[in-house]
Amino acid sequence: MSTIIRSLTTPTPKRLRDLIREIRSARTAADERAVVQKECAAIRDSFRDPDNTYRCRNVAKLLYIHMLGYPAHFGQLECLKIVASQKFTDKRIGYLGAMLLLDEKQEVHLLVTNSLKNDLGHQTQYIQSLALCTLGSICSTEMSRDLAGEIEKMIKSSNAYIKKKAILCAFCIIRKVPDLLEMFIPSTRTLLNEKNHGVLLTAVCLITEMCEKSPDALTHFRKVVPQLVRILKNLIMAGYSPEHDVSGVSDPFLQVKILRLLRRLGKNDTEASETMNDILAQVATNTDTSKNVGHAILYEIVLTIMGIKSEAGLRVLAVNILGRFLLNNDKNIRYVALNTLLKVVQADYNAVQRHRTTIVDCLKDPDVSIKKRAVELSFALINTSNVRGMMKELLHFLETCEPEFKPDICSKIVMAAENHSPTKRWHIDTVMKVLVTAGNYVRDDTVSITIQLAAEMKELHPYIVQQLFKNFKDHLDEQSLIQVSVWCIGEYGEHLLTGECGEDEPVQASEDEVVTELEKVLSNHNLNEITKEYAITALMKLSSRFRTSIGRIKDIMSVYGKSVNVELQQRSVEYSQIFNKFDSLRFSLLEQMPLIETSRSKNILHENSSENLLNGISDEGDVQKENKKNLQESPNILDILDVGSPTQPAEPPLKSGVNDLLDILGDVANVTSSTAPVSIPNTQPVPMGNDLMDLLGGSPINNQMNGGNGFPPMTAFNKNGLLVEFLIEKDISDPDVTSINIKATNSTQSPMSEFVFQAAVPKSFHLQLNPPSGNSVPPANSGSVTQLIKVKNPSKQTLRMRIKISYSHNGQTVTDMGEVNSFPATLWQ
Repeated sequence: MSTIIRSLTTPTPKRLRDLIREIRSARTAADERAVVQKECAAIRDSFRDPDNTYRCRNVAKLLYIHMLGYPAHFGQLECLKIVASQKFTDKRIGYLGAMLLLDEKQEVHLLVTNSLKNDLGHQTQYIQSLALCTLGSICSTEMSRDLAGEIEKMIKSSNAYIKKKAILCAFCIIRKVPDLLEMFIPSTRTLLNEKNHGVLLTAVCLITEMCEKSPDALTHFRKVVPQLVRILKNLIMAGYSPEHDVSGVSDPFLQVKILRLLRRLGKNDTEASETMNDILAQVATNTDTSKNVGHAILYEIVLTIMGIKSEAGLRVLAVNILGRFLLNNDKNIRYVALNTLLKVVQADYNAVQRHRTTIVDCLKDPDVSIKKRAVELSFALINTSNVRGMMKELLHFLETCEPEFKPDICSKIVMAAENHSPTKRWHIDTVMKVLVTAGNYVRDDTVSITIQLAAEMKELHPYIVQQLFKNFKDHLDEQSLIQVSVWCIGEYGEHLLTGECGEDEPVQASEDEVVTELEKVLSNHNLNEITKEYAITALMKLSSRFRTSIGRIKDIMSVYGKSVNVELQQRSVEYSQIFNKFDSLRFSLLEQMPLIETSRSKNILHENSSENLLNGISDEGDVQKENKKNLQESPNILDILDVGSPTQPAEPPLKSGVNDLLDILGDVANVTSSTAPVSIPNTQPVPMGNDLMDLLGGSPINNQMNGGNGFPPMTAFNKNGLLVEFLIEKDISDPDVTSINIKATNSTQSPMSEFVFQAAVPKSFHLQLNPPSGNSVPPANSGSVTQLIKVKNPSKQTLRMRIKISYSHNGQTVTDMGEVNSFPATLWQ
């Protein structure tokens, strides 16, 4: 009677379709929230009713509310209740709720394990299917271990429907718990004999996942390569299952999955690759290319051919397929082709080179993503024989491309010209075209490289300065061009007066004309302060090269000595002081800048911004400050220990019990930096970070890498092609000080970039680690990186040194540590 009364008083809950209609009719987000909150309250009330006959309907509504983004966690237990129901419709909603509302972080998650186990053994295949789908979606590590045995039995089922679902569930379990992989290997190999499309497709997916997770599984399944080849051959020759044809292509989904598995099995395996070479060629030639589904298969063919040890002819075929893709009207296909060619260009450079014209045409495509890939590929194809034509196309592209392309294009053109220029004249002309064409989109590193390039071409100085002066007058709003031009005019401005450069129409200018153009730079409000600092320094340099304009230059210095810009004011005041107090030294101070060492120029110019090049004139204080800056930035022991920066070391710098690089030494000496100087006589000048700044010091003195004082060279490190040698010299002025010249060479065929050498010694020693000559060790022993260490040993103890070396090689970061304790016993005697 009470049940009848309750049923009469309890209103029938709203149907799901009515709730959806009501939510969709809400005019505002607030109206929608009100509808959802009201319905959630009604669902909560109904959940409290123990005899609720509408639990399935309420859970379905709650799942819809969850998919809209509203909280629905209070329905988790109700999902578990209807999972335990005997009705299929209830179980279906219950398992759907479990997949949506449960995860490993909630304790309720474990309660569904028993229901899953019971339903996996159910007599109805559809209920088994629900349990398999749910397990694959929400399986945790514990749940996977508990139920993996059940899944392994179901893979052996004679029911293809259940077998397919069980294989996919095993796929999810292996991805979650890889160590369960071995349980499924025996039952998986036989699956390749199945005739059912779904079973075979899922089996290939499972084998692929196993091979990716385990090297042992990869070795095991290489035996099935002939079987996979037969399946693929049947697909293209006779068709595996007509009902799975798509646009005339037989079962393309299965073909793609098999090709991916073959690519995995054939990687770095000659025998497996030879077995699949013929079938790959057949698929590539027999696939219909008029439909998009054919393009998908051909794309997988290309990746497989390039991913295994295939024959040279087959690689050419793969690249030609990508070349045909480039001619397709579909933008997605062209993008895929460019992206893939970019990946395989190193594998078969000549084959890709044949499609250079088509690739360059893609630069004209209106799609930005296609242009971006075409630009990257175009630069990858540049070599000495085609550099002129490619640069012409890229410079034209630079004129018309979107602004976001210009900075990167400029830098890449400059670097490509550096690597492949046929003549010096062409090289400098190309770089100047970049400066003129790109305008203010040129990066600072391009300015620095161009200045270094101009400085190195001594025989072309008249031509360079005249061409820059001509362009500079016509482009007074382009910062980068003006910076390069002003720097070169300051250094080589005397060539403008003679007008001799071997050209048919040389540029000739008077002193007043040159000074007037530089003065325009100083008064131009569209130019930034750095450019004006270039100009004030160039004027000062010209005072030692010009004769009739010195008075005018003095006046300009006087005017800008009152500038509101502090840097500009300071330079002008200091330059005026040179005129007033040190005029006898002016010609010596203002000599031409020394050249940077060729092996170091690229690294230095990349690391330093263009404003560092302004320091064409320095006094001794500037030199000391620059040395101090370089010492602070050099690699030191604090970097190894991660205890703070050189200027702000952590307190305390070392704690007992710390497991670090130097525990073997027992005690550690801090590396000497300019913030805490050690009285080590600096008998050789410290290499400076930017030689262009040091007008007084001239070019840096190279450390002579030949052991002095009778000490033979020591091998400190020799591994993976990197050789680091120590050449030891005693300091004549202080017997307690030893100079250790480090020389790093690279015998591999690839450069070692981002090279960093770090060292540490016991606390009783004092160590000074100077900056290196560069950060890239050239390949094939074609060059070296050098660095100077000074060690002071007042207690005359035996030296022990811990070293740490890091570098990037072939895209991988390598870090190694070691100890050097074989220093000569007579070193401090």
